[in-house]
Amino acid sequence: MPEPTRRRRLLVLAICCMSLLIVSIDNTVLNVALPALQRDLDASTSGLQWAVDAYTLVLAALLMLAGSTADRIGRKRVFMTGLAVFTVGSVLCSLAPDLSSLVVFRMVQAVGGSMLNPVAMSIITNTFTDPRERARAIGAWGAVVGISMAAGPLVGGVLVESVGWRSIFWINFPVGLAALLLTLRYVPESRAPKARRPDPLGQVMVIALFGSLTYAIIEAPDAGLMAVLPYASVAVAALAGLLIYEPRRREPLIDLRFFRSAPFSGATLIAIGAFASLGGFLFLSTLYLQNVRGLGALHAGLWMLPMALPMFLCAPLSGRLVGSRGPRLSLLVAGGAMTVSGVLFAAFEAETSDVTLFLGFVLFGVGFGFVNAPITNTAVSGMPRAQAGVAAAVASTSRQLGQTLGVAVIGAVLAAGVSGSSYADTFVSAARPGWWILAVCGLAVLVLGGVTTGRWARGSAERAARRLASEPEAREAARAGV
Repeated sequence: MPEPTRRRRLLVLAICCMSLLIVSIDNTVLNVALPALQRDLDASTSGLQWAVDAYTLVLAALLMLAGSTADRIGRKRVFMTGLAVFTVGSVLCSLAPDLSSLVVFRMVQAVGGSMLNPVAMSIITNTFTDPRERARAIGAWGAVVGISMAAGPLVGGVLVESVGWRSIFWINFPVGLAALLLTLRYVPESRAPKARRPDPLGQVMVIALFGSLTYAIIEAPDAGLMAVLPYASVAVAALAGLLIYEPRRREPLIDLRFFRSAPFSGATLIAIGAFASLGGFLFLSTLYLQNVRGLGALHAGLWMLPMALPMFLCAPLSGRLVGSRGPRLSLLVAGGAMTVSGVLFAAFEAETSDVTLFLGFVLFGVGFGFVNAPITNTAVSGMPRAQAGVAAAVASTSRQLGQTLGVAVIGAVLAAGVSGSSYADTFVSAARPGWWILAVCGLAVLVLGGVTTGRWARGSAERAARRLASEPEAREAARAGV
């Protein structure tokens, strides 16, 4: 197949970014709508957690399957299927009669969403073969998260206040349909030279691990530790099973050899920490602004702009830094800013003053804006292109797992400390442990960013690439900037 022209490559990037836009904006819009959804469907704090986590949980559980399936049967085919399922799921969410139905339909959305982001990243990786050009493309990809953060709260606020929370799912229909038609026309089909075999037992264990762990965390405050102990035990057993079973398979769902690369392992852990911070930050901020300060959905959405705009501006800057100087500087800036933001809320109750609240939002936006590009670039650049789908899926899984755990843990901490009879009066003190957790997540990004991007780390990546690829592929990975 001839190398696509620059114009065609940019068009493919734009189409892939459309898929990220509808997936990302869906979460930001939903966060603004949580208080309205809580009132309309009489949902508890744990119910709101499930409205968010039902989506990210299924997404995390299926991303690796989607990535390997796309490498095997065709990335364009899987991508188009994902767009169709996600769009249908969005329509179903807008029609949900109760909270249980909404949770189920969010899972349908997630089945489609699992076929979008990792597959789109694999398409981008195989379209932009020059490492510097690819870093810029990934920076643009990351900027879409900033766009969704900026547009989501505003669009969601207008829709919730003027039409109702159900309308937030309508915006996915025209974007999803346009992306589907453009993909059919312009995106070339691609697949890995050697197809990977399915791993059904590994997939079941991943679902059991993520699902049981999330359930145990969310339900523990209401049900008690003894009631969720069986689910925690299932999670431990599933993790042990994966560690024992997967290395024995010739073509596992999760190739544990990836994690012999310190940059890849670091990127995975950084993604979990950073996106746990994002999930928890949005959950706490939205509930505080609307349920404690009494702001409307639109006004609360405007308050999100000091966080969203830095994300939008810093993401492409981070992409250029990664392309020219490597991932370390971006990760250090990200970790430092996110840590300071968390400490500002935890130690100084930043949400109680407009000035400190604004500053906390800006710092978090800067930190998160810098973190996405180095995660993605590090995760895929050291791997053979033949396994780009799997590597990208692991990175995307880490993001979704982090966001799932962030909402689950922070929501559980909040639910354990807040009093229903005096919700507004107890919210700030109940949220303080959650803010400390977010500060620790930012510190983890800072430390891991420094440790896993040096000379020793690059050496481990080179050794991992040699194990994963044939000699020609290894040389290609080295040229790509391992």
